[in-house]
Amino acid sequence: MTTKQTVYEKTYEDYLAQIGGSDLHYVEQNLGVKVEGNEIVIPLFGQSHRVSENGIADPSGKKPTLDVCVILCKYLLLCPDACPKENGWVSFRGLKDSGPLTAYFSNDVERAIAKYFAGNLDGIKKASKALGGYTPDIEVTYDLSIQFDALPQVPVIVLFNDTDDEFPATCSMLFERRAESYLDAECLAMVGRLLFTYLIKAE
Repeated sequence: MTTKQTVYEKTYEDYLAQIGGSDLHYVEQNLGVKVEGNEIVIPLFGQSHRVSENGIADPSGKKPTLDVCVILCKYLLLCPDACPKENGWVSFRGLKDSGPLTAYFSNDVERAIAKYFAGNLDGIKKASKALGGYTPDIEVTYDLSIQFDALPQVPVIVLFNDTDDEFPATCSMLFERRAESYLDAECLAMVGRLLFTYLIKAE
């Protein structure tokens, strides 16, 4: 019987084979990543990962988790012919084909961040700074608005209001509209969850 692991490994190998047949310099030019020999160096939330037809390695040289591997592979394979011009900010719900995943994103990303950091505004601020977060170029009124470079050409903004006497903590996440040209909705949902995981570690 075929196991999930077997299916994953086959998919992983297929992705790597496709990447091995790609024009690396085309990818470098259109994504803004670096090519070193036969490897593509991709910063994921500021951490350099190396991708080649031989495999994927995180900064420590180990194979990353499944979600990271999928995100990096799809990011390379979906590389657009030209940089999309759409740069307005939208919620996850506003992205193409996000419908089936909106409940997951709301519960496991946005509400999860709000619940974890409720009453700990300093904690999420420090974690965000440690993760390379910076002030976004938009005018909003939140206790914290912070932007991250998830991948080159794929920025993410986290908007957080801490709990007070009347309201619970809330969190919203915004993507640039053009993000849907670089990753599909499932991968963008993974990016959101990964950011939550990294914030916890950074704290």
